[in-house]
Amino acid sequence: MKIDWAALGSVFGVSLIVTVALVGLFTLGIVGLSRRESASAQGGTATLAVTGAYACFAACAAAVAYGIYLIVA
Repeated sequence: MKIDWAALGSVFGVSLIVTVALVGLFTLGIVGLSRRESASAQGGTATLAVTGAYACFAACAAAVAYGIYLIVA
């Protein structure tokens, strides 16, 4: 059996980059929700921050769903 090390390295690199991107996107969502909490504590609203947080969470869910689709298909 011959192992294609270049392909294995490519898969490792792409999975590492995608994992870091998803963690960053999820972190942005958490930051957006925390800004809503601080804004409501000060008596204001943070509509843009909440909308951005929900968009980040939706993008994370879409990426996970696409990954599951790739595994199943």
